[in-house]
Amino acid sequence: MLFPQPMRRGVLIRRYKRFLADVRFEDGSETTVHVANPGAMLGLNMPGMPVWCSDSRSTTRKLPLTWELAEVDNGLVGINTHNPNKIVAEALKAGAIPELTGYASVRPEVKYGEASRIDFLLEDETRPPCWLEVKNCHLMRTPGLAEFPDCVAARSARHLRELETMAAQGHRAVQLFVIQRADCDRFDTAGDIDKVYHAALRHAFRAGVEVLCYECVIDPAGVTLSKRIPWIGADGSE
Repeated sequence: MLFPQPMRRGVLIRRYKRFLADVRFEDGSETTVHVANPGAMLGLNMPGMPVWCSDSRSTTRKLPLTWELAEVDNGLVGINTHNPNKIVAEALKAGAIPELTGYASVRPEVKYGEASRIDFLLEDETRPPCWLEVKNCHLMRTPGLAEFPDCVAARSARHLRELETMAAQGHRAVQLFVIQRADCDRFDTAGDIDKVYHAALRHAFRAGVEVLCYECVIDPAGVTLSKRIPWIGADGSE
């Protein structure tokens, strides 16, 4: 997935009201930018942190700039939660997720469950349909350990229950975590932040929901899904 070019680099002044941030750019200008992330963004919202923003060049958007990347010691981290579905769509088209290849069609945003929409429905005449839910992950508090969520995620827990329902009907159900960073070698849920989601993912896994975790390669040009990393909770640990 490519970002609009050129990207603009600056430093974060402050993030506030969830979806707003003030940034000072390298030319000395200060601008309010859109933050496409409803989460806490732990460790990624400190004043003075280098950030990268895309420019929509829209004349109608109130905030034409969007915060896309945070710059940390080990590289870049994608903070835009709208991007993982775009990243996954490209990866599915390219056959870059081996566990999800071999389907004749891929449909986004299909209605199902309790007034929800699945991110992708993969279908083929030769196999059961595959219901694929995508979640963005960018939290790392322990070196090498990616964690989700970074705040209470009641809606995400409901999505797991809906995936369980599809698995119980004999369909394939997959929860895919897109880790928008390249410095992690394992994944787990942040049980101290949301113990309900922590338990829900393990319950869903035991009920037949598959869990995939993929990190990304990131630079100011774009983000690409890279390689699978293990979910350490798959061993049954609570």
